[in-house]
Amino acid sequence: MTTLPVPAPGEESDFVARHLRGLFSGEVTRSARFRGGQVAADTALASFDVRGYAARRSEVWPPSRRGASGLSPWIRHGLITLPRAWAHVEGGPARDVERFRDELLWQEYARHVYARIGAGIGRDLRAAQALWGSASEPGHALDRRMACIDLVLGELDRDGWMVNQSRMWIASQWSVRHGLSWQRGELWMRRRLLDGSRAANALGWQWTAGTATGRPYGFSRQQVERRAPGTCSGCSLSRACPIGDWPPDGAVDRLAPSPLLARDPDHEATAGPLGPEGGGDVDAVWITAESLGDGDPALVAHPDAPAMFVFDEGYLDRFRPMATRLVFITECLADLATRRPVEVHRGDPVAVLAGRRVAATYTPVPGWSARAAAIAPVAVHPWPWLRRPGPGSVASFSAWRGVRREGRRGARRPRG
Repeated sequence: MTTLPVPAPGEESDFVARHLRGLFSGEVTRSARFRGGQVAADTALASFDVRGYAARRSEVWPPSRRGASGLSPWIRHGLITLPRAWAHVEGGPARDVERFRDELLWQEYARHVYARIGAGIGRDLRAAQALWGSASEPGHALDRRMACIDLVLGELDRDGWMVNQSRMWIASQWSVRHGLSWQRGELWMRRRLLDGSRAANALGWQWTAGTATGRPYGFSRQQVERRAPGTCSGCSLSRACPIGDWPPDGAVDRLAPSPLLARDPDHEATAGPLGPEGGGDVDAVWITAESLGDGDPALVAHPDAPAMFVFDEGYLDRFRPMATRLVFITECLADLATRRPVEVHRGDPVAVLAGRRVAATYTPVPGWSARAAAIAPVAVHPWPWLRRPGPGSVASFSAWRGVRREGRRGARRPRG
């Protein structure tokens, strides 16, 4: 394990290149659009106006047509919590507020599923993937001679982000039309996204591939012409468009879902504590990439304790995210260090924190729970849920939302 210097604002890319070698893929660059840190998150949220969101959230190009909030990188890393984003749009146009909050609920639903079934989110949930395509290589599936594919992949490369519609196009092109496994594609995309989480990304790919619903999402030229007008006219393959028609329909084999999707026998453990547990003297607050914001409950409860962050060497060596993601996280740490003491380490979090009296915020991901069991924080604070997990069904978004919101039966996953 290695104690690293605290990154300074403006020097984050150099920090990643110098101190995190061997733990990332690609060139060390920062996102052209997004900056990590609470200041950047607060600025983005303050400037977001929900008006027009419902009508324009699925527009892909040009950016001036879009209604997408672009808040997801900060939401993913806990700089904007779901309850805070929910409250921000209070008083906006009813249709826009409802649609935006639907998307927040989808994020919360994904967290509930992941918290309950853990690694099971990487297996087909309700139906086997229908491999209608020819199981081609990724480079053939994501052929950048196609102007639509080049457009959205260019944004992913440059910004580490795409609108939801673009993600669905890529996932459908990969898993439905070309027959590549959705698990492989989910990992490929998660490595590149600033907001890539196992929960939301895996569930989004399952929804698109049809393994979560039994109804795969088809991608075709019609959607490009509608959501990114003008793109097809400049495409070298316009006269021989590979996606001119809809993908063929196919039979889907239904699977017996995990019983945990229907009911959680220990939902209080899944949800974590209702209030702070433990206490006494604390000499540091352990934070992770799930919760890097000033509002992290453990940071708030212990304002004089240094924040401790560990670049988990074993995990990153296996995952190998694009360097842009680590630059974003480093920007969060550099920004946090302007307001309170921060310690930064590289190694195994269990070894780094051994013997330290740390406080932490309960985090609903399996990796955190496994490490926390060994680290044994002296104080654990509750996760800021938008809707606290209960025992009922998470087999589908509509089933979950029907349980969580009275009178809203029959709801479905919002369309891209």
